[in-house]
Amino acid sequence: MMLHDSSWRAFASDNYAGMLPEVLAALGEANGGHQSSYGEDVYTDALREVIRDEFGARAEIFPVFNGTAANVVSLTSMMPRWGAAIVAESAHVQNDEGGAPERVSGLKLMTVPATGGKLTSESIATQAWGWGDVQRAQPLAVSITQATELGTVYTADEIRSICDYAHAHQMTVHVDGARLWNAAAALNMSFGEFTSAVGVDVVSLGGTKAGALGAEAVVVLNPDLADGMVYLRKLSMQLASKMRFISAQLLALFSGGVGIAAAAHANSMASRLRSQLEGTPGLSFTHPTDANAVFATLDPVVAARVRDTWKFYTWNEFTGEVRWMCSFDTTESDVDGLASTIRTELIGG
Repeated sequence: MMLHDSSWRAFASDNYAGMLPEVLAALGEANGGHQSSYGEDVYTDALREVIRDEFGARAEIFPVFNGTAANVVSLTSMMPRWGAAIVAESAHVQNDEGGAPERVSGLKLMTVPATGGKLTSESIATQAWGWGDVQRAQPLAVSITQATELGTVYTADEIRSICDYAHAHQMTVHVDGARLWNAAAALNMSFGEFTSAVGVDVVSLGGTKAGALGAEAVVVLNPDLADGMVYLRKLSMQLASKMRFISAQLLALFSGGVGIAAAAHANSMASRLRSQLEGTPGLSFTHPTDANAVFATLDPVVAARVRDTWKFYTWNEFTGEVRWMCSFDTTESDVDGLASTIRTELIGG
């Protein structure tokens, strides 16, 4: 029984979209008969091999249920309870995890200002100090978001610079990759080229925003951090009994470039939206559109009227900054409709 209008479209979040058809089909294909539980199934075995092909021969994957868990379990594996992770002020792990890293793991997040949501070795250095000081939480990790919460994408060289600095100061590097597919599509790189190849230690691999359902994972690239993950995932209540259904979805995203193609489409729809709104009086863009998000300032009264037709979020109530997010199923017609509505409200057509 369908309870919603399947023709309704929104630009609030890529979480609003359903499942990629290929991912949905993969669930059906994995459903027949019996398979061993808790990751001892053929789908998870196959996923392990795919992850090593994508991220490098030393990579280990640990599927989990959601992105918050992937981030928390990742950071927990990377430091003791007295540790701290340096993050951007705008980072999702800082602003949108409900305090889970601090409450669940007991670690501390140290924030720094980050232009465009991107950390640099210079900004990290403002918090990377105080080792051995009993009065201060110990900076032991750096966590970056790729693509960032502000829609920008780190280049491989930028990530390498961060990793080099962090490792020189005995810190490890985590990538929150809720939109890692969008970043890979934007960079036109394999996952390994901008993670393992440049020194990243642990990745939260998103699947949900790419078109899966409750399918995320921790990918450990540094073998020194992998031993405890077997136990940590269980005690964090993230060990799936029927893991084949998470693994099958991630396998589908990797198969035949399905996930990258979907992400590239979402990115292209964001570029289309931005190009249609360029130069519109009463609207100014606030960040580059590197991936599938467009950020702009809009008069709150105008934004409210546009929301009568198209739902989207206000990002900053004080500045009037809004965010339009495109998904794998966003169509050109959707983009053209939103752009037309915004132009009509601002200039009458």
